[in-house]
Amino acid sequence: MPLQTVMSLMSVAEFALWAVFGILFWKNKLHRRFPAMGAYLALHVVSMPVLLFFLYGQSQHWFHGLCTRIYFYGFFGVYIASAVLLFFVSMEIFRSVLSAFPALMKFGIVIFRWAVLASVLVSLSTISYSHSGILIIPSVAYGLMHSVSIVELCLLGFLCLGMNALSLSARNLAFGLALGFGMMSASDFILASFWSRKTSMTDPVQFVYESVILFTLGMWVAYCALPEPARQPLMVPANSIILRWNEIATALGHTGTQVAVQPSGGFLLTETEHAMEEALTGDMKNRS
Repeated sequence: MPLQTVMSLMSVAEFALWAVFGILFWKNKLHRRFPAMGAYLALHVVSMPVLLFFLYGQSQHWFHGLCTRIYFYGFFGVYIASAVLLFFVSMEIFRSVLSAFPALMKFGIVIFRWAVLASVLVSLSTISYSHSGILIIPSVAYGLMHSVSIVELCLLGFLCLGMNALSLSARNLAFGLALGFGMMSASDFILASFWSRKTSMTDPVQFVYESVILFTLGMWVAYCALPEPARQPLMVPANSIILRWNEIATALGHTGTQVAVQPSGGFLLTETEHAMEEALTGDMKNRS
């Protein structure tokens, strides 16, 4: 079987898995729990058949080469929108796993946003802006995806290290989403290392990357199809470190009571001067 045909079949299988995942996601009303993930999923389900249509039209030279431009702008438009939505998806996962510690969650969200901003600025600052015109679009798109991949890998590392402290099960959907995005982020970095040379749709790296996506989607379908175990009430000892962090975060976010301070207006100094004068007068009288 030709490699181009195999890649086409893998693309069709990817769209089918996105559709099945979307149906299960909305059927279980998970979009209420993860609205940004629902938007990310809807973007892929709607855009993928359209992009596949124009990709096929590009190979068949439909519309006098217009399919090439439409596919270029459509692909990178979806790519940039996906990168932006993934930032919000990562934040939703972070909120979900820290829901038992509301103060720590609010404090962590502030740090998370600053970390995202720093990651975006660092990634965009490393882009070469020597390209002109539309050639700058792929550089910006890959820079944004590079920064969100770092955030996703850091989030997955945080969940793996804190599973016991947070009483987080491996069957929890939030962990499953983080695991899937972490695997795809690792694949993005692998693919980026080969990006300097010319690649094609039949390149072995493309097959590896597509295989990782299919495996991730299959895993997400299983997460949605199987019942998610209810998260047990979190029982931690009184001297738990994470409980102390939550108390510290509560104290940092508490404004406390306000105390009105009256300006002295020289009153204290005046009273002191009177007291000194009376003391000196009394002393002089005693001597006389």
